[in-house]
Amino acid sequence: MTAPKRRATVSPHTPQGPVALSERDARLMRIATYAAVSVACLLIVVKMGAWLLTDSVSVLATLVDSLLDAAASLVNLYAVRQALQPADREHRFGHGKAEPLAGLGQSAFIAGSAVFLLIEAGHRLWHPQAVEHGAVGIGVMVFSIAVTLGLVAFQMRVVRRTKSVAISADSLHYRGDLLVNLGVIVALVGAAEFGWRYADPLIGGVIAAYIVWNAWSIFHESLNHLMDREFDEAERNRIKEIVLGHPEVLALHDLRTRTSGRDSFIQLHMELHGSMSLLRAHDVSDEVELKIRRAFPGAEVIIHQDPFGLEQPPGRSVTADA
Repeated sequence: MTAPKRRATVSPHTPQGPVALSERDARLMRIATYAAVSVACLLIVVKMGAWLLTDSVSVLATLVDSLLDAAASLVNLYAVRQALQPADREHRFGHGKAEPLAGLGQSAFIAGSAVFLLIEAGHRLWHPQAVEHGAVGIGVMVFSIAVTLGLVAFQMRVVRRTKSVAISADSLHYRGDLLVNLGVIVALVGAAEFGWRYADPLIGGVIAAYIVWNAWSIFHESLNHLMDREFDEAERNRIKEIVLGHPEVLALHDLRTRTSGRDSFIQLHMELHGSMSLLRAHDVSDEVELKIRRAFPGAEVIIHQDPFGLEQPPGRSVTADA
């Protein structure tokens, strides 16, 4: 007789549905979104002043990038607020996909800014202009690097604790900003001190290409989450090792995994001896589930028990000998 699915009962140590973040972690995620918006707005103000003084296309590149950062971070702020909402009657699996949706929006914003910068850099290559007040621009870039470093360090701390896709994407393009600002310093020094008139538009073009790469990275990661991509093969093998490591588990099949924002889901069929009692099958399932949860904190684990070898097509099961 086939044992019932684990969804039929709820054990005290195996809660169903996405596991909620602690209040502290949720608060950290909210603070990270507010910090990103605040930093972007601050940098917009100082870079606007620097661009008006220098008329540098490289400084303009970082100004446009900061404008897009602010827009993307605002989208992030809303997405994280939605993702932190607990599962409800209409969203049984939670609201985790709000984060990769925000990532798609970020990639669109960032790609749009890169197109604008490529056009402006091309225009300046044909019509080069002298950079004025280079020292002011350099000072602003150094200030931008210091502020952005602080923000990125905080974001990475939050990502390590919460595994937030949206904040990770936000952090990715702010890390790109660090290289962008360094490139602008090189362009300003070359133009102001050595008269390299083409340094400014060339570095502006390189910055635009780097922004496109960032946009693609964010788009690819977000799309994987939205399309319910399986875990990496190493993680799937780890799950198989845990399941087959139990001495009473004979095989497993139909292992399915996916990630939705910060939530992850693991489903599998576990094969046990056909003479095993329903109570013992339940206990074995609990033991395996607990070990999987320890290896993948916060994951929702659903295990269905089957008698070993029952109507399984050749090659479908994974046995302990495989």
